[in-house]
Amino acid sequence: MNGIRPISRADVEAARERIAGTVLRTPLVKLQVEGPGCEIYLKLENLQPTNSFKIRGAANAVAKLSADARSRGVWTISAGNAGQGVAYAARAAGIPSTVVTIETAPETKVARMRALGARLVKAPFDECWHAMEQRAFPGVDGTFIHPFDDDDFIAGNATIGLEILEDLPDVATVLTAFGGGGLIAGVASGLRAGGRADIRVFGAEPETAAPAHTSFARNAASAFAAWEPSFVDGAGGKSVFPRMWERIRHIVTGSIVVSLEDTRRAMRTLAESARVIAEGAGALPVAAALSGRAGAGRIVAVVSGGNVDLAKFCELIAQ
Repeated sequence: MNGIRPISRADVEAARERIAGTVLRTPLVKLQVEGPGCEIYLKLENLQPTNSFKIRGAANAVAKLSADARSRGVWTISAGNAGQGVAYAARAAGIPSTVVTIETAPETKVARMRALGARLVKAPFDECWHAMEQRAFPGVDGTFIHPFDDDDFIAGNATIGLEILEDLPDVATVLTAFGGGGLIAGVASGLRAGGRADIRVFGAEPETAAPAHTSFARNAASAFAAWEPSFVDGAGGKSVFPRMWERIRHIVTGSIVVSLEDTRRAMRTLAESARVIAEGAGALPVAAALSGRAGAGRIVAVVSGGNVDLAKFCELIAQ
């Protein structure tokens, strides 16, 4: 497919050097619970400056823009985390940013994007999803930074994979949330670029929005007909874009679907056992690991973000 290429080790190493002054090398810690025949480790991306992994890709993408592209300002489409990452990187670069924001985005994320200086344009989910395919939105100008289907964004995310390899060389499986596919494409690319084709890489999706699971079952980019919104706002799209399917189908093992109830329990487990606050998408891979369906051995669950309203978080883990 036009414009799609593998992310190389050189791409990832260059991204790591480029974003070193902006992002944290996040810790990898063992989850102290009885796992189903495995050891579970947490890659704590919720500790990033914007409390989400998205700053890795955003910082790399903004840093690589030409002077002309920067002069036009930047814009993206987001339910919150990618918008924060782009706004953070744009503010550091001294350029304006706009975020076309899904109108159901949590107010916590909306407030943080606004605080970072982003101009917000709210729109329904379907309009935002269509705009990500078209890479255009009425009334919004500037240089578009795609929140997942972008080589530079994915290369930034891929630095997570290299860090996992360095901190846990005998990892057997890595789990990430699956939304648009940029996180898992990046992590899998980092692992493969590090010479580890043997490591299993699974996406984790909520039962209400699992197009990747459908796509792997059909071996083709597919939609999820029974899509429903949920508190897992940072993952679970309506479909897998064909371009993203081409990016992941040879480097990702598959997708594990988890229930909303198991996701809530994982959020509670993270809080009780590790004192980690994770949003729904951040807890998805932990729920998948605890289900026993990710296999044996050492498993890394990427806790992708912690941008959740605290009152909502307390309500969810109390259920």
